[in-house]
Amino acid sequence: MMKMKSISASKASLVFFLCQMISALDVPLDLSQPPTITQQSPKDYIVDPRENIVIQCEAKGKPPPSFSWTRNGTHFDIDKDAQVTMKPNSGTLVVNIMNGVKAEAYEGVYQCTARNERGAAISNNIVIRPSRSPLWTKEKLEPNHVREGDSLVLNCRPPVGLPPPIIFWMDNAFQRLPQSERVSQGLNGDLYFSNVQPEDTREDYICYARFNHTQTIQQKQPISVKVFSMDSLNDTIAANLSDTDIYGAKPVTERPPVLLTPTGSTSNKVELRGNVLLLECIAAGLPTPVIRWIKEGGELPANRTFFENFKKTLKIVDVSEADTGNYKCIARNALGSTHHVISVTVKAAPYWITAPRNLVLSPGEDGTLICRANGNPKPSISWLTNGVPIAIAPEDPSRKVDGDTIIFSAVQERSSAVYQCNASNEYGYLLANAFVNVLAEPPRILTPTNKLYQVIADSPALIDCAYFGSPKPEIEWFKGVKGSILRGNEYVFHDNGTLEIPVAQKDSTGTYTCVARNKLGKTQNEVQLEVKDPTVIIKQPEYKVIQRSAQASFECVIKHDPTLMPTVIWLKDNNELPDDERFLVGKDNLTIMNVTDKDDGTYTCIVNTTLDSVSASAVLTVVARPNPPLDLELTGQLERSIELSWVPGEENNSPITNFVIEYEDGLHEPGVWHYQTEVPGSQTTVQLKLSPYVNYSFRVIAVNEIGRSQPSEPSEQYLTKSANPDENPSNVQGIGSEPDNLVITWESLKGFQSNGPGLQYKVSWRQKDVDDEWTSVVVANVSKYIVSGTPTFVPYEIKVQALNDLGYAPEPSEVIGHSGEDLPMVAPGNVQVHVINSTLAKVHWDPVPLKSVRGHLQGYKVYYWKVQSLSRRSKRHVEKKILTFRGNKTFGMLPGLEPYSSYKLNVRVVNGKGEGPASPDKVFKTPEGVPSSPSFLKITNPTLDSLTLEWGSPTHPNGVLTSYILKFQPINNTHELGPLVEIIIPANESSLILKNLNYSTRYKFYFNAQTSVGSGSQITEEAVTIMDEAMASRQVDIATQGWFIGLMCAVALLILILLIVCFIRRNKGGKYPVKEKEDAHADPEIQPMKEDDGTFGEYRLFSFVSSAPF
Repeated sequence: MMKMKSISASKASLVFFLCQMISALDVPLDLSQPPTITQQSPKDYIVDPRENIVIQCEAKGKPPPSFSWTRNGTHFDIDKDAQVTMKPNSGTLVVNIMNGVKAEAYEGVYQCTARNERGAAISNNIVIRPSRSPLWTKEKLEPNHVREGDSLVLNCRPPVGLPPPIIFWMDNAFQRLPQSERVSQGLNGDLYFSNVQPEDTREDYICYARFNHTQTIQQKQPISVKVFSMDSLNDTIAANLSDTDIYGAKPVTERPPVLLTPTGSTSNKVELRGNVLLLECIAAGLPTPVIRWIKEGGELPANRTFFENFKKTLKIVDVSEADTGNYKCIARNALGSTHHVISVTVKAAPYWITAPRNLVLSPGEDGTLICRANGNPKPSISWLTNGVPIAIAPEDPSRKVDGDTIIFSAVQERSSAVYQCNASNEYGYLLANAFVNVLAEPPRILTPTNKLYQVIADSPALIDCAYFGSPKPEIEWFKGVKGSILRGNEYVFHDNGTLEIPVAQKDSTGTYTCVARNKLGKTQNEVQLEVKDPTVIIKQPEYKVIQRSAQASFECVIKHDPTLMPTVIWLKDNNELPDDERFLVGKDNLTIMNVTDKDDGTYTCIVNTTLDSVSASAVLTVVARPNPPLDLELTGQLERSIELSWVPGEENNSPITNFVIEYEDGLHEPGVWHYQTEVPGSQTTVQLKLSPYVNYSFRVIAVNEIGRSQPSEPSEQYLTKSANPDENPSNVQGIGSEPDNLVITWESLKGFQSNGPGLQYKVSWRQKDVDDEWTSVVVANVSKYIVSGTPTFVPYEIKVQALNDLGYAPEPSEVIGHSGEDLPMVAPGNVQVHVINSTLAKVHWDPVPLKSVRGHLQGYKVYYWKVQSLSRRSKRHVEKKILTFRGNKTFGMLPGLEPYSSYKLNVRVVNGKGEGPASPDKVFKTPEGVPSSPSFLKITNPTLDSLTLEWGSPTHPNGVLTSYILKFQPINNTHELGPLVEIIIPANESSLILKNLNYSTRYKFYFNAQTSVGSGSQITEEAVTIMDEAMASRQVDIATQGWFIGLMCAVALLILILLIVCFIRRNKGGKYPVKEKEDAHADPEIQPMKEDDGTFGEYRLFSFVSSAPF
């Protein structure tokens, strides 16, 4: 399984762009502007009473604002309280309580005001309360005596703290008390028992309250619980307990469910929008009830609904008005059910629909401030200006209040102020500051000049042009210094000046110019955009199934923009690779040596650049042979069967396909395990068939695709009772070893097949087709018996029966055997030979009578040998050849005969004992054939015009030689062949002098012998006549001349250059000129075939010097 992810910088750029949209509303700090609250403490501020109280209030403005505070609605004079200081250039208060001052003295509602000449901004009302972690009040806790099966509630009642504590139950050893469907803690901290059991008896039920704010834990006194079983109460205990203590004297009985909390049939719950809704139902009953939740008339919200505390608590997160309704909990056990309906109403503190935003206007411009909020009930909207209700603030003719909107018309510089919108209902309030700043400013671009933006191709490019001006400037974008204005669907122009290219391409790279203009002026700024190639994993890691101890390798080959430097990180299951030297991280791969089971998991290759990130994952599954099965058990023991069961071992990530069951016979073959059966891998029990008189042990082997597990531990032993043999020996045969005996053999029964002690065999035989009685003999535990004095090769009926001390096996089946064979008595007759050609003949014969075979007919043998060659009268060593023809065949082919030769043959019949007498020798002759090549061709005594040829006769003439044929032709200096001359030479000649030849000429000779059948293969040779002496002397004179030596050197150089050129052409596949030379030397008999594909010419290249005899 493989996954790949790619994350470009576009998402990060989008977040940056959203931030820029907000920051575009900011007025540069070098320009006059009203105060803006930038940081303040939370509305409900619980402080640690042991530390100084810090109440935050930070603001910005031009000129820098001054700060003042109110406490509980009145001015808080900081200078008059020595414990309170204000941080320099800040409105943050620090209350020093380290000098013994109590934090409770500074409880109250605080509000900060930041003011300058252009207006005043105010903070939320900050309620300061010190946290409290009071001790438990001392109380006397009586022991709880409870009857088994009754319900019980242990009250916690923690002290009221601020914030409320976290409750949990523990024992004296600080171990959390186990909880379950029967015993659990409620939302109020009490411990509920749906029914008590004897194991609930203990004296250390302790409720703890943890106050996180002060890092303290408070402990309630231990509570004692004693559970009584009515069956075990004796008279003494009963006499010392009141009726109240033991809840009556009834035995433990099952009870239908009764709700412990909430009480009654209905209740109401109010929750605020956005909070977590928690509803609880805990029931008593025996058996322990099961809780189920439904919403009447609707469905529980998917993805926001959770069940906690064993489904006793329904939790819905981020509730909204749509979650209002009736929720029913149903408690059910085997005896009945009960239910409770909780009516949930979702209210809402005010929340923003449109919060007012700062407004920058130039003199004479119009504008609006909008403050819209919602809630349940609907919140009321009130306006303030500079912290004063607008109704009593100084009038401004440029503004008009219309409910949740203030409309400004033709503003002037004096219209600058900070306006506060307050939206409130009974569940809370919202307070927002928004200033109106009246300025007249020419445009300015805040983005740095020549800022470089880099993005990945095919992702959005967001090019910033943060600006300010009043009136608000108009923004235009150009590409390049002299480019035209950018328009069209391929660009998106945002209000904050940002230019968006939704799908940037490589050609989007370049210089972009942002121009901002209003009526007071214009300015421009250039930025650079570079579009990079995306990072791609071109070879991703692939799913691997690796055997334990082997090696696993994952590839991660990447392609990236050359200007980006990627980093590759490998993770295992989204965590760093183990610190193990077996993990080898290469440039493009991860290799895991000697894989173990713990290496199982998902491996991820992450490639990061400064602009993008890609990843690819693959799963490594480590497989191995299964672990051995466990816990073998024998059940259902019977005389002939038993049931074996086992528990499978670990599959090691490769499913078990089957189980092999083996057995050991401790009585007959201890230590030797035999195959019994096998079952599918889904089966863990098997019914096994047993044999009598065997001391069985079993073991199981698990098999998966990887291999076989080690055998399991052996089962217990099981000895079966003795019985008669169930089967008789197999493979019974009767074959005589001598002509007068019958050897009866069989395969003995194995030890466990004997079924009991005293194993023997009853051997019986009688001659077939003769009315004889059976002859029988009982022998010991052997596997052979010899019957003597039998006729030669007579069929017998034979049977062998097993028996032991308890009786005989079933009646055995009969087999047919034969007494011993003797040599055949008669030779085949009427042997005939038909010669097909000079190397092949066919022989025929008549079959012998079957009675004369005296055994099993196996076939016939033909003996044949060469007597002499008809072309040579000399005798030689006789080598007989034998051909065997199986079965009752009466003819056969004799291949590989030599031509023109005299042969003899005879035929013999063969049985299991041997060969019979030979038939009379039959003589036949083979006809002539073509001779082999002459044994040699030698050319001697070259003169100016003659050559002497000498030759040897063919090694195998294969007939009477009639003549020799000599062909020859001259070869010139360009390797061209001259006219062919043919001479017929008498067969009795062995040499020849060729005269009238050209001097200093090379000749090629072709020489072969022939019989009356045809010509044999030829032998070739070349020779050269010598030069004229005068010419030779002239050549010597020339060779001594300097000019001739220079000429020869030049020719040699040219030849060397040509050889180099030819060598280069040959390596490039050109045709090599030797091919033409080969054609020139070709056999004249096949020269006409040069127009074909040239195969013969190329073949003859390797035999142009001489041909060896065949």
